[in-house]
Amino acid sequence: MKKISLILFTVVFLAACNKKELDLYPYNQIETTQAFNTTNDVDLALGGVYNGLRAAGSYYQGDWNIAFEVVSDNLVLNQQGRLSQQTFYNWQYTGNGTSGLFGNAYSLIRRANAIIENISKVTATDSYKNNVKGQALAARGLLHFDLSRVYGKTFTNATVNDSTAPYVTSTDASLVPGKMAVKDVYALVVADLTDAEALIGTSNGVGKISKAAVQGILSKVYLYMGEWDKSIAAATAALGATPAIGTIATFPSIWTDASEVGVLFKIKNTLTDNSNTLGVNYWQNTGGIKSEYNVDYDFFKLFKSNDVRTATYIQTSAFNAVTYNHVMKYAGKTGFPAGVLDGKVVRSAEVLLNRAEANYRKGLTTAALADLNLLKANRYTGHTDVSLSGTALLNEILLERRLELAFEGDRFFDLKRRNEGVTRSGKGDKADGTGTAALFLTLPAGDFKFCFPFPQSELNFNKNLTQVAGY
Repeated sequence: MKKISLILFTVVFLAACNKKELDLYPYNQIETTQAFNTTNDVDLALGGVYNGLRAAGSYYQGDWNIAFEVVSDNLVLNQQGRLSQQTFYNWQYTGNGTSGLFGNAYSLIRRANAIIENISKVTATDSYKNNVKGQALAARGLLHFDLSRVYGKTFTNATVNDSTAPYVTSTDASLVPGKMAVKDVYALVVADLTDAEALIGTSNGVGKISKAAVQGILSKVYLYMGEWDKSIAAATAALGATPAIGTIATFPSIWTDASEVGVLFKIKNTLTDNSNTLGVNYWQNTGGIKSEYNVDYDFFKLFKSNDVRTATYIQTSAFNAVTYNHVMKYAGKTGFPAGVLDGKVVRSAEVLLNRAEANYRKGLTTAALADLNLLKANRYTGHTDVSLSGTALLNEILLERRLELAFEGDRFFDLKRRNEGVTRSGKGDKADGTGTAALFLTLPAGDFKFCFPFPQSELNFNKNLTQVAGY
């Protein structure tokens, strides 16, 4: 991983920091006696992790919210847009076009590892050091979870022989690790997150990872692992006795950053940062809303008129005399340039849906139904509690998950973990379902393209790393 640790780390770091920080804190170098002397040094290093999550072009404040939507069934390419992301949309990705996420993730992992390796050397209170180490461990676990989801099979679909991207726990620039077993990577993810949970603070604010955020992440990891009891316990710990997921009245303001209710962790995006990537990924304002991708017509019909998410997420309007269903979830903050807003990473509503599904899988129908009705009561005007069981209950939970997390990059992974294929509607890009449809409509369950290829540039350098099967 030498190439990742030094070259790509330096590139991302240069893009993310100013010259003064570079002069004082050369984190891309091995020397740490200068970089980790005081709590101010540590705060800057930890800030580098969060800043990287915002600045990295392929991560939460970058392409994540669209890349893993266009490979699923939620979107249709707009023929009047820039025709972006088509290699993903057509499932034609290769190792020459997937370097962003891989390099950015390992760069951030190295930043987290530098903190973990050196935090004990700093003169500070135990609570401070524990909280910082907890945040670094949580970031490392989360990043490796994402890498495993992208480059390998999910836990329940993997055999003992199935492998994924390696788990890196050192800043040693000479490391050139090979792939690791999916099961082993998940074990390390859980270890980092559970260690983080024990160390991390409870009141770091939603712009940093806190104990509730770690517990929310754990609920998702355990859901992927089929560990229903542990998923339920982690979700309950994160949600507390009275889950706050945003009400019908407050939910729209979550997406303009006027409210942080129901947000456990997000990437802050200030006027100084002024990153509009989340919005631009989906549209540009050029004499009207010019979309890159529109909501698939069949999916659009699943949004009801009394659902607060419909108007919050979607706008139907014309561009060049053609009417489309635009994704406007990332329109931005009031008073900011269009498309500038905070990148949501962990929300209470997702954690609640994790628990609802885990409850159902565990056979706890009453608890699963209660979670479902709590979500629906805070999304549908005039909601009356439903009484469902069996497959009907599961389907409703999964439908609400798809609606709630629409356009956040969850859909592809959700289908993958349930070992389901992608089946697109075949409808066109216009608001009424006419227009140009996707050229490729189905990706069968278990197809090798559910795993992305490693960057060819990394394979050329690291001879211990072999390409993902099928490429």
